[in-house]
Amino acid sequence: MTATETSLAATLRVWRERLTPAEVGLPAGRSRRAVGLRREELADLAGVSVDYLVRLEQGRATTPSGQVVAALARVLHLTHAERDHLYRLAGLHPPGDRVISDHISPGVQRLLLRLGDLPVAVFAADWQMVWWSRGWAALVGDPSGTPPEERSLVRARFPVPGRRGGVEAWRVRSDHPEATDRAVVADLRRASARYPEDRRLAELLRRTIDGNAHFAQLWRAGAVGGHTEDRKTIEHPLVGEVTVDCDVLSAGDADLKIVVLTAPVGSEDASKIELACMTALPSVR
Repeated sequence: MTATETSLAATLRVWRERLTPAEVGLPAGRSRRAVGLRREELADLAGVSVDYLVRLEQGRATTPSGQVVAALARVLHLTHAERDHLYRLAGLHPPGDRVISDHISPGVQRLLLRLGDLPVAVFAADWQMVWWSRGWAALVGDPSGTPPEERSLVRARFPVPGRRGGVEAWRVRSDHPEATDRAVVADLRRASARYPEDRRLAELLRRTIDGNAHFAQLWRAGAVGGHTEDRKTIEHPLVGEVTVDCDVLSAGDADLKIVVLTAPVGSEDASKIELACMTALPSVR
């Protein structure tokens, strides 16, 4: 076996070709000739340009950023060992136990795909959005136009002057906004102890404590806990106001948060969710 066969370029091609379209929620198509995913499909799902992916697979680009590596690992359904190997091939240190991971395991990915077009999003331990369904984009707004580093629930709830960020395209109201704010801050305090070496979390906390007085007040209270449920009203531009139950499920040791939006079966709100999903179905990320 040559060094070329074990390079970043060769390894990416192997992993792309072993993944079927169905495993990432894409139709196979009758006239499909490509083995596994097409480059265009992988690039779109990972949020990188096709040209850059081509250069990676041809060995003309050899030092992708950690953000790109994390996105590729997620889309390629890599195990933790494979993900760490990809980081090392890119000349990067794999995320450690004391650093937040954006990686979604293959098992969780399969679970998410089985949820179909239900409005679902996945957040990392610092409430950075790392995945969303078609239903989420249709009901809450498509986050794909927002840079990945700005897709933050914390930035959306606790804005800082001069700093963009957020995960909601339409206006969303919480039935109990103060309780939700306290729960998010308490959850971040718990994450700060578990991931003391994570620079992204440390920077988020520093900027938000310095720039948002309400967040700083809640942080000084010292509460530790988790955010598990809420009730929200979405001001959708096409179907009007939609009231949903917002449940937060935990997935795996990485502290991933699966946020699911639902309404009672047969209710007017459930019908509005279906109508919103019919009017706009962006790509799953």
